[in-house]
Amino acid sequence: MDNLPKYYTRLFNGVTDAINALQKQKYAEAQMILIRAQQDAEEMYLEDGDDEDE
Repeated sequence: MDNLPKYYTRLFNGVTDAINALQKQKYAEAQMILIRAQQDAEEMYLEDGDDEDE
């Protein structure tokens, strides 16, 4: 499990942060955390895919 992709770790951490925000009833913050984590993970995934083609 040490070799998880960076994008997976970013998304997982974002979900964890969003859960914490939800527990504090900070719904808009949780939504923004999830959106940002999704965008970051997608960007990281695409960047990793570019490296494989070279």
